Amino acid sequence: MTWAGRFGLCWVAEYATVCTGVGLPHDMGRPVWAVLGCGIRNGVQRSRDAGGRGWFGLCWVAEYATACSAVGLLAGVAGLGCVGLRNTQRCAAIQGAVLKMSLEQRRARLALRHRLAGPAPGPTNAVNSLVAIHSSDPVTVYLSIWARVPGFEVTDLERLLYVERTLVRHWAMRRTLWVVDRTLLPHLISSSTRSIGEKERRRTAKLIEAGGVAESGEAWMKDALPKTLDAISRHEALFTRDLTREIPELADKITFTNQAGRVMGTTGMGSRALVQLGMESKVVRARPAGSWVSGQYSWAEIESWLGRPVEEIPVEKASARIVDEWLRAFGPGTEADLKWWTGWTLRQVRRALTDVGAVEVDLGDDGVGLAHPEDLDDVAEPEPWVALLPSLDSTTMGWKQRHWYIGDHHRTLFDRNGNAGPTVWVDGRVVGGWAQRKDGEIVYELFEDVGREAEAAIEARRLELAGWLGDVIVTPRFRSPHDKALAP
Repeated sequence: MTWAGRFGLCWVAEYATVCTGVGLPHDMGRPVWAVLGCGIRNGVQRSRDAGGRGWFGLCWVAEYATACSAVGLLAGVAGLGCVGLRNTQRCAAIQGAVLKMSLEQRRARLALRHRLAGPAPGPTNAVNSLVAIHSSDPVTVYLSIWARVPGFEVTDLERLLYVERTLVRHWAMRRTLWVVDRTLLPHLISSSTRSIGEKERRRTAKLIEAGGVAESGEAWMKDALPKTLDAISRHEALFTRDLTREIPELADKITFTNQAGRVMGTTGMGSRALVQLGMESKVVRARPAGSWVSGQYSWAEIESWLGRPVEEIPVEKASARIVDEWLRAFGPGTEADLKWWTGWTLRQVRRALTDVGAVEVDLGDDGVGLAHPEDLDDVAEPEPWVALLPSLDSTTMGWKQRHWYIGDHHRTLFDRNGNAGPTVWVDGRVVGGWAQRKDGEIVYELFEDVGREAEAAIEARRLELAGWLGDVIVTPRFRSPHDKALAP
């Protein structure tokens, strides 16, 4: 990473700190160690160690004919602001100086932090390394963890989900179902799920009325939802079919139509009621019927399932926590990436970025990006690696701007709604796709020459996956064009 630009004068009176920098134009591609030596190399590390406070000394870098001095009283924050670490673009001391994040560094971060180059010690670590794992398709969670945890077995995850309950399946960002560490669950609910539930309630009311179930959708829900929750609370968990027998109005059906009036499908009111209660964080999805590939979940009252009430966290605090987690796992990324991933308003995103102290960085063709303030140093290049990631994997779905790791393959690997299909990765890039055919065979196609060693590693991984699945057939719920072509 390099700093480029020429330096002016900065006075931060609010923090009783002076920072000056006088210099000649520099080679724009070389590191400008004057400001790094003054504010980052000597100041920031001590500032971090002291909990954000520190005293800055004098720095002179004659090689670049540049002087930089900073004097302060407990001036950790002042020093950071002055040299531009917290306010990279906005500090007068650094005019046009932006930290550049190379493509290689972005891919190295992806590999290491998403546990693709270095294995995760267990399922919980794999989930936390991605903030949360997509669960709209039941098999995604299992295959995403298999890709990251050596020796992983289905029962390992089932124990954490349904016995220990340290991992929870719940709705959050983008109205999507996720598996998340229960310690992060309150932050997801406060920052995302609660507002989603409010919107979904209005939508459900309109569907009830349009479907002829009741004249007032809100009145129907005020009557049916408490009955449903009461029935669930009297059991450890119930399936939808159990509830419809106990509460007759849940057996009604709603027909969905598009804007042209074409019938798109039907759903029972029992399912709608449970989804609504889930998005209001009153129930959670519990153990499914059948095997791990099943999406027919039972439902449990959330406080009973977790053994305690869900902690109430202010929206601003919860949002900052989620952004902090995302920047550590997926950063650097763009503001558009984060807005898409969270599904939040731009105002909520920007407030959280400010609270975290995100730093603007140069992402080249992707423009201005944002990095965590503790993630500005280069990371070590990982060893060569390959991966077979399932549809909707959180890595593949982690950013809105995906060209830096997918290239020109987006249209064939994603469906029209933006759902990713199964992908083949080599050293931080998507180089192909894979699928499982009806007879159980795992097949893949590479879009480019990856070399003999990488192709041999991909083949070995294919055989490992086939052995792990055994007789189980997994078909993505949301199939990409490439997946359909490989496994008609």
